Amino acid sequence: MAFLGSDVRQYRYKLMYELMDRENLDAVAFATTEFFHFATNFQADISVWERPIVCVIPRNGEPFTVLNELSMNNWRYADADGRVWVSDASFYAEHPRLSNRMYLVNEWPEMVAAKLRAAGLGKARIGADVSGGPLQKAVALLPDVRLVSKTSEFRALRWVKHPEEIALMREIASLTDWMQERYRENIRPGRLVMELDMAMGVEFAQEAAKRFPAQDVQVLDLWTISGPAAATPHGDGKRSGAVIEKGHVLINLIIPRINGLVVENERTWFCGKPDPQQERFFEVALAANEAGIEAAVTGKPVSGIDSAAQAVIEKAGFGDYIMHRTGHGMGLLCHEYPEDMAFNHRHLLENEVYSVEPGLYVYGLGGYRQDDTVVVGAKPEVLTSSPKDLKRQTIL
Repeated sequence: MAFLGSDVRQYRYKLMYELMDRENLDAVAFATTEFFHFATNFQADISVWERPIVCVIPRNGEPFTVLNELSMNNWRYADADGRVWVSDASFYAEHPRLSNRMYLVNEWPEMVAAKLRAAGLGKARIGADVSGGPLQKAVALLPDVRLVSKTSEFRALRWVKHPEEIALMREIASLTDWMQERYRENIRPGRLVMELDMAMGVEFAQEAAKRFPAQDVQVLDLWTISGPAAATPHGDGKRSGAVIEKGHVLINLIIPRINGLVVENERTWFCGKPDPQQERFFEVALAANEAGIEAAVTGKPVSGIDSAAQAVIEKAGFGDYIMHRTGHGMGLLCHEYPEDMAFNHRHLLENEVYSVEPGLYVYGLGGYRQDDTVVVGAKPEVLTSSPKDLKRQTIL
């Protein structure tokens, strides 16, 4: 699977042009890292609060970017590989040069203003993902330019995935399923939780190198919570020295980001035979997960995924053990838009992608959560297919 290519670029730019037409914009400007990545296919390697960036896409004209010199060679490598989608890239310096002078970081507004003027945008109405900061300072140098915040409209551009994006997410999900099997082979009493996860990280790196050679592979999360600590969805802050014990329930998280897209795969495990109470929590959490998946149908409400899962939990009498919504959007980020899933009542669109991860968290006992990455459709497609039944998830 290669980096996302020209078909995805054309799809995303078509969405941007349609937005410009609807909103009467002459251009859009992206000054935050994720939207910059969305528009350029280049993952910024800086923090924008100290090294500002921007990608400007005119309605009529060629797009351009302005980046810090720290990113120069990274951009050149990506450009040489044909991975970036913008050919006009300019760079500014953060240290004075004696020769080959460049704009300095404190001159960023002047540099961007000059680029806007040169692109014929000196009197433009520009939609942006920010309403202040360095970009506003640049626009202030062009009195006839109007900068309009369009953050919510931009977020909607990232809801529906191109088939090539979904194909890549299938490949990533397959790798996470392979990883879950490695966990099954390696969970045992007496093992340090952190040592287990680090050993699994080695397995991940070796397998990813086979499946995605010379590609952008990252691990956002690869960790396990074992025992009573699993009652805290993100851990209890005491992982160092924590040991898996017989009778523990475990939740593990496998969340890679490859070539700019993220997949989640989380499972609940038992080290040793669970008692009847543990079995009951496990089965209810699993049923809630499956109900949420079944609700990820085109035309049904976004909030229906959450309500379907919650209904199962409430019917079982476990409503007090819910600590978070059922899931969130998936895409460039692990927590992608829409982030207001439980309170969003618009209709689901075909090829949106969500995590479905209802959980139960019982203080003193542990947590129970199955998490799948699901594509919305007339029939939802579950990308993560590793087993999650009680027999398979019990390691004796």
